[in-house]
Amino acid sequence: MNRISVAQPKLAGNEKNYVLECLDTNWISSNGKYIGAFEESFAKFCGVKHAIAANNGTTALHLALVALDLKPGDEVIIPTVTYIATANAVRYCGATPVLVDVCQETMNIDPREIERKITPKTRGIIPVHLYGHPADMDPINEIAQTHQLWVLEDAAEAHGAEVRGRRVGSLGTCATFSFFGNKIITTGEGGMVTTNDDDLAARLRLFRGQGMDPNRRYWFPVIGYNYRMTNIQAAIGLAQMEGIDKALSDRETLAGWYNEALAGLQNEIVLPQQAPWAKQVYWMYNIFLRDGDGTKRDAVMRHLDEMGIETRPVFYPMHVLPPYHEETAYPVADLWAQRGINLPTHQDLTRADVQRIADSLKRALA
Repeated sequence: MNRISVAQPKLAGNEKNYVLECLDTNWISSNGKYIGAFEESFAKFCGVKHAIAANNGTTALHLALVALDLKPGDEVIIPTVTYIATANAVRYCGATPVLVDVCQETMNIDPREIERKITPKTRGIIPVHLYGHPADMDPINEIAQTHQLWVLEDAAEAHGAEVRGRRVGSLGTCATFSFFGNKIITTGEGGMVTTNDDDLAARLRLFRGQGMDPNRRYWFPVIGYNYRMTNIQAAIGLAQMEGIDKALSDRETLAGWYNEALAGLQNEIVLPQQAPWAKQVYWMYNIFLRDGDGTKRDAVMRHLDEMGIETRPVFYPMHVLPPYHEETAYPVADLWAQRGINLPTHQDLTRADVQRIADSLKRALA
């Protein structure tokens, strides 16, 4: 049978037309009309004043931290369950990522664990909206306000997710997104920083373009970075934005198919949960084994692979990875991350595909 991939992009709109226009007009680099149009469209989508495009999600994170003036010796609180770019970007600045355990229901940072990790060196908090479910931003922002910290939302995986009716990207000091090929919308590689802070937006644009003064060409008042997005990337991104409502609707439909097809396996697996205050967008549809460990999880994934179903493990916690290894116990992350599996999640899946995945999972569990 045909192999089912765990993720793939959907390029069914104006992507080709817009890219061909870039080629026909020779506007292929980091200048061109599509960059501004993409930024404007994404800012409107998130409900913010500013969106600053970058060449990938990791550089967007680093750019935001530089603009927030993170320095060597500073500390930033992050969840231990995240993609490694969250921690790496903090280290790029010479600062230290301070790890916090996560909530079992969503695998997002546990606000109850944040405050006890704050020290005089703490400068900010990076909540990660993991796999499309947003973090609980209200208590996080309250803690940040009490301790005069900034909040950087890592929304790489959560385009369109909401907290109490407000979209991620508008809930902190600033936010970053990724447009890698497996994301809800894509530019191939690409990223974005969103904010309502005018001064921060100006700093983001300054550092993104090698630090060149916008009013004095080839004058560089700061050490900057070449983190600019190309016009071709932005052309794809603008076309993707034209279809983002359908992309989100298709993922919601897909989650409904999974919930129905997997309902009979709930003695063996835990299905995704959505907090009552949240709207999640199912970047990945995750299941968790009710028992066992990473060895059992990996065996299930191998069986699925043999049946033509590609899957991925939930991210390994930062504290078990060599660059960030700690002997500290993080009870929720230690138990649940090793039981988690990302099932195929993309717009080209059919209801028959989902049923095949569910049947294959049942056999694998057996």
